Amino acid sequence: MIEAYAHNFIKKLLKKDSLVWPHNLTLSRLVARSLRRRDRSIFKLKVNHHDDYWLGLLIPLCWYSSDVVLLLTAKQKQRLFQVEIPRLKDEGVNLSIWEGNTPPLDGQVWLVDHKELLTAHRKKYLKGKQLIIPEAELLSKRLREAMAMQISSANWDTLRRAYPSISLALIDLHERLTRKLFAQSVRLDGVVRLDLQDVFVLNDLCGLMGQPPSPWSTVFDAIGQGWASWTELNHKVLDWTWHLQPLEPLQILNQLFVDSSFIILSDSLSNEFEFLSEIINVNVQLGAQIHQEPLKLFAPLRQPLPNAECFAEHVLVQSRRLILGRQGLTIIILDDDQLLRKLTAELAAEFGKRVIYQSTAPDSNGVICCSSYWWLTSQDQLPSPEQLVVVILPISSLESPLTSARVEAFKKQGLDWFRDLLLPDLLTLLPKLVLPVRKNHGRIAILDGRLRARVWGEKVLDALEPWIPVDRLLPD
Repeated sequence: MIEAYAHNFIKKLLKKDSLVWPHNLTLSRLVARSLRRRDRSIFKLKVNHHDDYWLGLLIPLCWYSSDVVLLLTAKQKQRLFQVEIPRLKDEGVNLSIWEGNTPPLDGQVWLVDHKELLTAHRKKYLKGKQLIIPEAELLSKRLREAMAMQISSANWDTLRRAYPSISLALIDLHERLTRKLFAQSVRLDGVVRLDLQDVFVLNDLCGLMGQPPSPWSTVFDAIGQGWASWTELNHKVLDWTWHLQPLEPLQILNQLFVDSSFIILSDSLSNEFEFLSEIINVNVQLGAQIHQEPLKLFAPLRQPLPNAECFAEHVLVQSRRLILGRQGLTIIILDDDQLLRKLTAELAAEFGKRVIYQSTAPDSNGVICCSSYWWLTSQDQLPSPEQLVVVILPISSLESPLTSARVEAFKKQGLDWFRDLLLPDLLTLLPKLVLPVRKNHGRIAILDGRLRARVWGEKVLDALEPWIPVDRLLPD
């Protein structure tokens, strides 16, 4: 019955609005069926943008919302409350939402973010619930950020006060770690990996002392599970902050998926979800090949590799040529912060105030130099750019302690850490970076010589399809 209501409602909308994604009709029936049968479902959707499938997801929830947990980011919540729910009200239907810390009592859809999901799981509030997870291709990354911990000197002081009998031993351990970390540092206020072997003694010291204060119980669990561990140094005060993040958060939450029914929506799924293959009831790919305007791609042959001595000069020369005469916004992406700041300064010396560093207040023909993460999180605050310049392909660097730890784990399993880990991450990220440029019928330039020189460059080009080559930079 739910399927029929949802199907008929969206059918009416399609007659009124031809811009509604037509496959919402099928998606609504699939979602309604999965809710009714409490299936474990994965829907792989071919859409131009994640906003396209909101209606197909939400309409069934207007008739069936009991025991449903909807996992959204802050950005998705904003879209839900400002656009989607008002649109549903205009069409005469209501979606009842609950945002409390405990489950709703009257059958509302329980809206949670990733941190709230973890808390609810820990408190066993998710038993018998149905999870709905949009943009699941980013789930692992978002969970990793939600589970991340930071331990400062204040946390060490709390631990010492809780266990006064071993206070001197804890002070000695902290001082030994401090000397070792600063000795390993190669630059001021750098990041240094902290080997978990160096802190196993914490378990020995505190293991027989009773329940530790927050957040140390979670820290001890993380040490035992081999989380990525690194420190951020502050040379000015000779202090450091300890960071911990899980390598594969989906494996930690494996039991949650085993015990729950769920609906996962994604435009691509990595190998991280292979552990679900034996329990999936429904696995559907929905939507035909999307017609998109081709990107204009400038990626000439025989460009230098990022480790070449001439690369910095090559990037500066090409960036000047790409910026010259452009009337719209240009975004320059580079994840090497030192090289990014140097390039920003050199371009600002030539183009003046047009060039800015990671700011959301550009001129109409401005040039924003930024990291890929900054661009990804700031797209909605900026006009669609006319041009995107990718200086170095945003492949996670092995200098990142988190990436290094994940690579080591892949090596221990005998896996190809580049093709099974770093390359899939790049292929998931890149289309999201170029989407605003594609919508604006703009141009993308890739200055990384590996695109043409490496065999895997073909997969990167495939991820950017459709595109047409720009062989020469000519004035408009």
